[in-house]
Amino acid sequence: QVQLVESGGGLVQPGGSLRLSCTASGFTLNDYSVGWFRQVPGKEREGVSCIESDFGNTYSVDSVKDRFTISRDNTKNTVYLQMNMLEPEDTAVYYCAARGHTRARGMCEISSLGMSYWGEGTLVNVSS
Repeated sequence: QVQLVESGGGLVQPGGSLRLSCTASGFTLNDYSVGWFRQVPGKEREGVSCIESDFGNTYSVDSVKDRFTISRDNTKNTVYLQMNMLEPEDTAVYYCAARGHTRARGMCEISSLGMSYWGEGTLVNVSS
Protein backbone atom coordinates (compact mmCIF):
# COMPACT_ATOMS: atom_id res chain seq x y z
CA GLN A 1 0.00 0.00 0.00
CA VAL A 2 2.58 2.56 1.11
CA GLN A 3 5.49 2.40 -1.29
CA LEU A 4 7.69 4.08 -3.87
CA VAL A 5 8.20 2.47 -7.25
CA GLU A 6 10.92 3.45 -9.71
CA SER A 7 10.69 2.88 -13.43
CA GLY A 8 12.40 3.95 -16.63
CA GLY A 9 15.76 2.29 -16.32
CA GLY A 10 17.37 0.21 -19.01
CA LEU A 11 20.26 -0.06 -21.42
CA VAL A 12 21.31 3.12 -23.18
CA GLN A 13 24.33 4.13 -25.23
CA PRO A 14 26.74 6.79 -24.03
CA GLY A 15 25.39 10.20 -24.88
CA GLY A 16 21.82 8.98 -24.73
CA SER A 17 18.98 9.93 -22.43
CA LEU A 18 16.61 8.27 -20.00
CA ARG A 19 13.84 9.52 -17.80
CA LEU A 20 13.32 7.80 -14.49
CA SER A 21 10.06 7.98 -12.61
CA CYS A 22 9.38 7.61 -8.91
CA THR A 23 5.72 7.14 -8.13
CA ALA A 24 4.25 6.99 -4.65
CA SER A 25 1.23 5.02 -3.59
CA GLY A 26 -0.53 5.12 -0.26
CA PHE A 27 0.69 8.60 0.64
CA THR A 28 0.98 12.06 -0.84
CA LEU A 29 4.45 12.58 -2.24
CA ASN A 30 3.97 16.35 -2.31
CA ASP A 31 4.45 16.38 1.46
CA TYR A 32 7.94 14.90 1.15
CA SER A 33 11.29 15.91 -0.16
CA VAL A 34 12.47 13.32 -2.66
CA GLY A 35 15.92 12.26 -3.69
CA TRP A 36 17.45 10.11 -6.36
CA PHE A 37 20.37 7.97 -5.24
CA ARG A 38 22.53 5.46 -7.02
CA GLN A 39 24.77 2.59 -6.08
CA VAL A 40 27.32 0.51 -7.96
CA PRO A 41 29.15 -2.61 -6.79
CA GLY A 42 32.02 -1.82 -4.47
CA LYS A 43 30.90 1.72 -3.77
CA GLU A 44 28.70 3.41 -1.24
CA ARG A 45 25.32 4.73 -2.21
CA GLU A 46 25.52 8.34 -3.28
CA GLY A 47 23.02 11.10 -3.67
CA VAL A 48 22.41 12.30 -7.20
CA SER A 49 19.62 14.84 -7.34
CA CYS A 50 17.06 15.94 -4.78
CA ILE A 51 13.97 18.13 -4.68
CA GLU A 52 12.28 19.75 -1.71
CA SER A 53 8.68 19.37 -0.66
CA ASP A 54 7.61 23.00 -0.30
CA PHE A 55 8.91 25.30 -3.03
CA GLY A 56 10.55 22.57 -5.07
CA ASN A 57 14.12 23.77 -4.66
CA THR A 58 16.54 21.31 -6.18
CA TYR A 59 20.10 20.20 -5.71
CA SER A 60 22.29 17.98 -7.85
CA VAL A 61 25.81 16.78 -7.26
CA ASP A 62 28.56 18.24 -9.42
CA SER A 63 29.02 15.14 -11.53
CA VAL A 64 25.48 15.34 -12.91
CA LYS A 65 24.24 18.89 -12.36
CA ASP A 66 24.71 19.94 -15.99
CA ARG A 67 23.15 16.77 -17.35
CA PHE A 68 20.37 15.64 -15.00
CA THR A 69 17.18 17.44 -14.02
CA ILE A 70 14.86 16.48 -11.21
CA SER A 71 11.24 17.57 -11.26
CA ARG A 72 7.90 16.61 -9.79
CA ASP A 73 4.35 16.36 -11.03
CA ASN A 74 2.08 16.74 -8.04
CA THR A 75 -0.99 15.63 -9.98
CA LYS A 76 0.65 12.28 -10.67
CA ASN A 77 2.30 11.79 -7.28
CA THR A 78 5.53 11.35 -9.20
CA VAL A 79 9.08 12.66 -9.23
CA TYR A 80 11.19 12.40 -12.36
CA LEU A 81 14.86 12.33 -13.11
CA GLN A 82 15.66 13.37 -16.66
CA MET A 83 19.12 12.11 -17.50
CA ASN A 84 20.87 13.45 -20.59
CA MET A 85 24.34 12.93 -22.01
CA LEU A 86 24.69 9.72 -20.09
CA GLU A 87 28.14 8.37 -19.43
CA PRO A 88 29.32 4.86 -18.55
CA GLU A 89 30.12 6.19 -15.09
CA ASP A 90 26.40 6.77 -14.60
CA THR A 91 25.76 3.03 -14.66
CA ALA A 92 24.16 2.06 -11.36
CA VAL A 93 21.00 0.99 -9.66
CA TYR A 94 19.00 4.14 -9.09
CA TYR A 95 16.75 4.46 -6.07
CA CYS A 96 14.32 7.13 -5.02
CA ALA A 97 13.64 7.98 -1.41
CA ALA A 98 11.28 10.30 0.43
CA ARG A 99 11.75 12.27 3.62
CA GLY A 100 9.51 14.91 5.13
CA HIS A 101 10.43 18.57 4.58
CA THR A 102 14.14 18.10 4.08
CA ARG A 103 16.53 20.53 2.41
CA ALA A 104 17.60 19.32 -0.98
CA ARG A 105 21.34 19.60 -0.49
CA GLY A 106 21.27 17.85 2.85
CA MET A 107 19.18 15.04 1.49
CA CYS A 108 21.65 14.39 -1.29
CA GLU A 109 24.89 14.97 0.58
CA ILE A 110 24.38 13.61 4.09
CA SER A 111 24.82 9.89 3.65
CA SER A 112 23.65 9.02 7.16
CA LEU A 113 20.31 10.77 6.80
CA GLY A 114 17.44 8.40 7.40
CA MET A 115 14.61 8.24 4.90
CA SER A 116 10.94 7.59 5.43
CA TYR A 117 10.55 5.50 2.27
CA TRP A 118 12.81 3.78 -0.23
CA GLY A 119 11.99 2.32 -3.59
CA GLU A 120 13.31 -0.99 -4.84
CA GLY A 121 15.53 0.55 -7.50
CA THR A 122 15.82 0.54 -11.27
CA LEU A 123 18.95 -0.38 -13.19
CA VAL A 124 20.56 2.09 -15.57
CA ASN A 125 23.22 0.56 -17.79
CA VAL A 126 25.15 3.00 -19.99
CA SER A 127 27.16 0.98 -22.45
CA SER A 128 27.99 0.81 -26.12
